[in-house]
Amino acid sequence: MASGKNAKSGKGGNTIAKVYEMVKPITDELGLVLWDVVFEKEGAYWYLRVFIDRDDDMPSMDDCENVTRPLSKLLDEKDPIEQSYILEVGSPGLGRELKREEHFMRYMECPVRIRFIRENEAGEKEIIAALKAWSKESVTVARDGEESEIKFADTAFIKLYDDEDVFDDFDE
Repeated sequence: MASGKNAKSGKGGNTIAKVYEMVKPITDELGLVLWDVVFEKEGAYWYLRVFIDRDDDMPSMDDCENVTRPLSKLLDEKDPIEQSYILEVGSPGLGRELKREEHFMRYMECPVRIRFIRENEAGEKEIIAALKAWSKESVTVARDGEESEIKFADTAFIKLYDDEDVFDDFDE
């Protein structure tokens, strides 16, 4: 666990921005993609989660370690977070959440899973559709040959859709 000063904004907004700026040069130097930084409370503990990716493959344990060591040292030096927290560095996973412009641009034409805050006009709480376009306020998706625009304000999340059962190759 580490500790430091926290500049709170929303769900860790200022903290996330500060950590993002600290870790970005580390991931860039290692040839990795900084996917996201999340600062959240689960139960009694705060977690600082740094998600990294690779352009060519999934990040390895060595990649995670190579980011964790210098980042942990930098966090101890700069001390940007007031409360105690647990630092985790890992992959965003197969069903990664798309949040930033670069996430959406990277996965154009790919299937995404969109969960709505409230049911849409068709009574759906969630849809799977192909990502067609992105703007600051919305995404355009296509399904069943029709395109529709979905405002971010109406969504709980948008994730890359992975329809493969990763456990198909394992015997029970």
